[in-house]
Amino acid sequence: MATARTAATTAADFLPATRRLTDLVAAARDCRGCGLYENATQVVFGQGAEQARMMLIGEQPGDQEDRSGEPFVGPAGRLLDKALGQAGVAREPVYVTNAVKHFKFVPSERGQRRIHKTPSRVEVVSCRPWLLAEVEAVRPEVLVLLGATAAKSVFGAGFRLTHHRGEVLRLPDDLLTGEIDPRVIVTVHPASVLRGPVRHRDEALASMVTDLRSAAGLLD
Repeated sequence: MATARTAATTAADFLPATRRLTDLVAAARDCRGCGLYENATQVVFGQGAEQARMMLIGEQPGDQEDRSGEPFVGPAGRLLDKALGQAGVAREPVYVTNAVKHFKFVPSERGQRRIHKTPSRVEVVSCRPWLLAEVEAVRPEVLVLLGATAAKSVFGAGFRLTHHRGEVLRLPDDLLTGEIDPRVIVTVHPASVLRGPVRHRDEALASMVTDLRSAAGLLD
């Protein structure tokens, strides 16, 4: 009599044997490590230079990213491009990704609009193997964590982004693999700048630009 198969609970069950980005992208399409794949249009993996010196990590894809299959192409992505430009950082050589690879949302009460919902801790942890595999594949010198979800995906649920802005951090010991030991900068997510009061938006953007400029300075 056949034994029932135990359901996979994290992305680790779907990781390929290699850490080539092309293999990771292909394998991620079949990930069933958490329930978010059921309602999302598609997986949205990272994008950028394969040996990028800087990696930016956000929270999760949004509505436009879910439809296009590319990270940071919606309003938050456009603001990120603006911030990178003001910081003197070209986006093309940078690798951008998210802590969670599927769009989590709730439908609006009226119409077809899909409203972003923050991933749960379980969903973040379930997707974490993909993020760590990307870090292993790209081997960046600098990681920039955009927002609290990204920061907590790396440093744990107790991490407070506001307490560590302006600091140069290192990955926790349990995440270090071989010679991979990037310096880490934490900053706000561009979506939080857009959601904030209009009268404070320029100030919030300038603060984010300062953080990105600091990250770029670590590459000199």
